[in-house]
Amino acid sequence: MTITQQMVFDTLNMFAFLAVELTLLFLLISYLVGVLQVYIPPSKIQSILSSKKGKGYIIAGFLGAITPFCSCSTIPFLKGLLRAKAGFGTMMVFLFASPLLNPIIIGLFAVTFGLKVTLFYFAIAMGVSIIAGITLEKLGFEKHIRPEAYITPESSGCSSGCSGAKPVNKWKKIWNSTWSDFKKVLPYLIGGIALGSMIYGFMPTEFVASIANENNPFAVPVAAVIGIPLYIRAEAVIPLSAALAAKGMGLGAVMALIIGSAGASLTEVVLLKSIFKNKMIMAFLTVILSMAVAAGYLYSYLF
Repeated sequence: MTITQQMVFDTLNMFAFLAVELTLLFLLISYLVGVLQVYIPPSKIQSILSSKKGKGYIIAGFLGAITPFCSCSTIPFLKGLLRAKAGFGTMMVFLFASPLLNPIIIGLFAVTFGLKVTLFYFAIAMGVSIIAGITLEKLGFEKHIRPEAYITPESSGCSSGCSGAKPVNKWKKIWNSTWSDFKKVLPYLIGGIALGSMIYGFMPTEFVASIANENNPFAVPVAAVIGIPLYIRAEAVIPLSAALAAKGMGLGAVMALIIGSAGASLTEVVLLKSIFKNKMIMAFLTVILSMAVAAGYLYSYLF
């Protein structure tokens, strides 16, 4: 098999894997969020995440830390918070923190890089997520959410109010709503997966390591930018980063790559188009890139 054939094979393999995995994750999480909304009234969620004196922001950050979501599967949970009318700032904290503080990433971080580096990563990700959420709320970025993102999809089928028809039970109604939501984001999902898979297949690790090695003063921002289109699952991002470090990539650049990839995958950015207007997406990317670059340079200085 030639190198080109291998790249095409890797691209198609990654596309098939991500298409199945993210479809199942989206449907599962959307359904679970629907179930939660049945048993936990929106007013309760709103009161918890809109609490005074900054508690809501901290709660949102730790809620993100305990939810095992990757960047893409955070989206349906975010939609649930939007429809529950939770505070905008706290929703943004959750959006930033959830994929970065994924328990799987934290666990692999501790095993691969040690406790000190893991605590540094956790503090940076949590701290910047909270500051960014507060800042975006103060700057009024809530106006850049698409109005339709607040609307719960209408479930198909009759409810108990339909005359002459069987009533649809609540589990079926949740599924109908989930499926309706999924159909709306499907074009974004497939488009993002296709682009991410192509970049994954045609961007070898040797190339990444060569342009982000310790001798390159711009290695950290380069690695942060590369990380965004290079969608990597939580289970793979840490082992891949360790392999890149072994090939000569600076550890500060490795940190930036992890944050860029875990925090804002290309697929997630495309999915966010169904929720946010362009200015909000640009603000989201600016936060993740700034976090990645700052963490990379600070890590290089401290360690």
